[in-house]
Amino acid sequence: MAAKSANDIADDDLEPLADETARAAQKVVAAYATDADECRMLLSMLGIAPSTRAD
Repeated sequence: MAAKSANDIADDDLEPLADETARAAQKVVAAYATDADECRMLLSMLGIAPSTRAD
């Protein structure tokens, strides 16, 4: 287990990204991903996966 440092942030202290910030990050990830599966995995790992549409 890693030791906690003064820079650790509790989940309660995190705020959601603004939509425009998340969208910009999604574009950067998509540009560097080698394929769609990698893009989906990276977006999910970063917590910026697009929400599913309820049509």
